[in-house]
Amino acid sequence: MTATELFLFILATFRLTRLLMYDAITSFLRKPFHEITEETLPDGTVQSFLHIKGSGLRHWIGELLSCYWCTGIWCAAILYIGDMLYPVLFQPLLIILAIAGGASLIEWTMEKADA
Repeated sequence: MTATELFLFILATFRLTRLLMYDAITSFLRKPFHEITEETLPDGTVQSFLHIKGSGLRHWIGELLSCYWCTGIWCAAILYIGDMLYPVLFQPLLIILAIAGGASLIEWTMEKADA
């Protein structure tokens, strides 16, 4: 694997992990495994709490989707193995995710610079 390929995998894994764990568009995937409750604190602020639903496999998937490091490992494995077995499908996916990951890092940098 070249340094360029590794960099693409890193950016793609970063973006896929964030997509699965945090983006609103994939909330339907998390909903069967997570329940979010909100509590108003004495100072008036609202705090959200994540509760993992179910037991067995359902609970395991809920735990996985609540841990950035765990989800990142599985995303990396899926992207790498998928690229090894089905490069025609996974190469475009990798590039799209890497571009989106790079763009999100640039946006984050710009937000920090503007703050």
